[in-house]
Amino acid sequence: MKKTAFLFFSIFAFISMHSQVLDPVKWKSKIEKKSDTEYVLIFDGVIEDEWHMYSQFTPEGGPLPTEILFNNAEGNFEAPEKAEESETHTQFNDVFGVDETYFDKTVQLKQTIKVTNPKNNLVQAELFYQVCKEQCIMQNKYFEFDLKELTSKEVVEFGAAAVAPAGDQDEGNDKPAAETPQPEKEDDLSLLGFFLLCFAGGFTALLTPCVFPMIPMTVSYFTKQSKTKAAGIKNAFIYGISIIIIYVVLGLAVSAIFGADALNELSTSVSFNLIFFILLLVFAFSFLGAFEIMLPNSWANKIDRQADRGGFIGIFFMALALAVVSFSCTGVIVGNVLVKASIEGGLAPVIGMLGFSSALALPFMLFAMFPGWLNSLPKSGGWLNTVKVFLGFLELAFAFKFLSNADLVLQAHILERETFLAIWIAVFGTLALYLFGKITLPHDSPITSISVGRLSLGIFVLSFTVYLIPGLWGAPLKLISGFPPPSTYSESPFGFGGSANTIGDKELPEGAKYAENGIISFEDYDRGLEYAKEVDKPVLLDFTGYACVNCRKMEQHVWSDPKILSILKNDVVLVSLYVDGTEKLLENQQYVSKTTGKKIKTYAHKWSDLQISRYNVNAQPYYVLMHPETEENLNDPVGYTPDISEYEEWLTSGISNFK
Repeated sequence: MKKTAFLFFSIFAFISMHSQVLDPVKWKSKIEKKSDTEYVLIFDGVIEDEWHMYSQFTPEGGPLPTEILFNNAEGNFEAPEKAEESETHTQFNDVFGVDETYFDKTVQLKQTIKVTNPKNNLVQAELFYQVCKEQCIMQNKYFEFDLKELTSKEVVEFGAAAVAPAGDQDEGNDKPAAETPQPEKEDDLSLLGFFLLCFAGGFTALLTPCVFPMIPMTVSYFTKQSKTKAAGIKNAFIYGISIIIIYVVLGLAVSAIFGADALNELSTSVSFNLIFFILLLVFAFSFLGAFEIMLPNSWANKIDRQADRGGFIGIFFMALALAVVSFSCTGVIVGNVLVKASIEGGLAPVIGMLGFSSALALPFMLFAMFPGWLNSLPKSGGWLNTVKVFLGFLELAFAFKFLSNADLVLQAHILERETFLAIWIAVFGTLALYLFGKITLPHDSPITSISVGRLSLGIFVLSFTVYLIPGLWGAPLKLISGFPPPSTYSESPFGFGGSANTIGDKELPEGAKYAENGIISFEDYDRGLEYAKEVDKPVLLDFTGYACVNCRKMEQHVWSDPKILSILKNDVVLVSLYVDGTEKLLENQQYVSKTTGKKIKTYAHKWSDLQISRYNVNAQPYYVLMHPETEENLNDPVGYTPDISEYEEWLTSGISNFK
C-alpha cells in the first residue's frame, strides 16, 4: 500500500513539475515511396486551439519560419530547400511590419528526398518551428525514417531511443495523414474583409472621370435599344454579370500563372517589393496627371466592332469595351488590388476581383432597373479629377512602404524611420495644400471656391500631417504602427540627441548594450548577475526571442510607458536571454541537458534549457525578478502581461521584497 501511495505521489509530482512546459503541436510522421530513389517524408501536426505555427515562407524580420534540417553530412540523399505545405493563412503583423504566414488547427509538411547512396537506409530529420498564442515557443523535434521498412519514429535526439509523444506515434505510422479541416469562421471573415476592401475600391473607381460619365450613357443605351422595360433590365443584368466575369477571369489568370505559394513567397522578396514600389510610383504619377496609362486604341476598336453584333455576345463585348476604355483610371486600382492579393495569397486574387467588379457593375444594373434615379446623380465635373488626384497622393505614400520593406530585408539603412516619415510629411502636406486649392495640377478645373466637404478633408489631412512631425524626434506614432520602420531602425535609435555609449555621465557597463526604449540590457546571464551585485539591484530576467511577437508588444506598448520605463532604467538590471539566436557555444561549453536529454549547442538552446530546467516553462515572453546573490525569485514570475498597471504592480512588489 505504501509503495502504491509513493508511486502515485511520484507521478503526481512529475506531472505538476512539467505542467507548464508547453507542447502545443502533436506530431505524427510517415514515409511514402515514389520510386526506387525518391521518397516523401510526411509530417502531420495537430495544433491546439488558439495557437498558430509559422510557415516556411514567413518573411525575414518577422516570426521565425519553420525549417526541416537533415543529418546528412555523408551526402546519402538530396532534398530541396522547402517542403510542400498544407493550407496557410496570411495576416499583417503590425509589430514586425511584415505579412506573417501561419498554420491554424493542423499542419502537414511533405518533404521529397532523392537517395544518392542505395546502401543507406536511415534518414534523420530535425523539424524546427515557432508556435505562438499569448506566448511564443521555439520547438525542435527529431525524426528517423527507415527507407527499407518504410517506417518512422520520433526520437529525443539523433541516435537516441524513440519516444512515444502524445498522439500515439506508432499508430500514426500505419494510418493515412489527417485531412486538413475546413477553414474556421475567422478565416472566412478575413476573406470577407478583403472582399469588402476591394468592393470599396470598385466604388472608388466609379468616381473617376473614365467611368462615372459612362453610367448614364450606358443605361440610356439599354433603355432605348430594348423593346420593353423587362428586356432592358435583362440586358443590363447581363452587362453587369459580363463585367464581373471579365475581372474574375483576370484574377484566376493571376492565380494560375503565379500560384498561391509563389505569390506569397514573392511578397517577401526584395525584388518583388522594389518592382511594386516602381509600379505604384507609375500609378501615382498617372493619377496626378503626368501621363495616362492606356491600352492600344486598336484593341478598343476591335472590341467595339464585336459589340455591334447584338445579343449576349454583343453585350459581353460592350462590357469588355468598358474595361479597356476605362483602363487609364481603373487599371491603377485593379493593379493595387492584385498587389494586395499577391500578399494575401490563396484565392485572394479571385475574391479581390469579384469584390472590385461587383461594385463596378452594380450601379449599371440598378440604374437600368430604375432609370429615374439618373436624375439624382451629380453632374460630371472637376470633382471627378479631384478624386483621381487624391488617390494619386495615397498611391505615392504607400509606394514607399514597399521600398521600406526591401530596405529592412537588406538592412541597407537607406530609408530609415526619419527619412520615411519626412517623405510622408511632404506627401500629405502637399495633399493638404492641394485640397485647400493652393496647388493645381494639369487636369484641374479653375477653382473659385472650395466645398465644405473638400475643406473638411483638407483639415483632416493637415491634422494627420502635423501628427507625423513629432515622429522625426522619436515619438511612437501608434496610429500608423507597422507602416514606418521601427524606432530602432533609425538615425537616432536612442531618441533625438541620445547616444549608444553613454547615458548622462555614466559609461555603458562592459558586456551591456542598449535595447528598445534606451534600456541598458545584458544578453549574458553571468555578466548581468555580476553587474547587479555591483550596483545592488534586483535582476529582471527576460526570456525573449528576436522573432517573438508578444515580446515586441510588451517592449513597445508596456515598457514604453513612463512609469514602467523609469523602473526598468533605474531600479532593476535587465538580462535579456534570447532563445532563438544562432550563435554557437564553444565545443568545451556544449553539454547534454539533464532535463530534456538534448545536446545544447547554441546560446539559444542554453537559455531555453535554463528556462525549462529552472522554471518548468518554455514560452516567451517570461519575466523573473531575482535576487542577484541568492538567485531566488522575489515574487512569482509572469508571462505576457499587456495591462500596464498589472505589470507595474508586479515590478514594484518584487523590488519591495528585494529592499
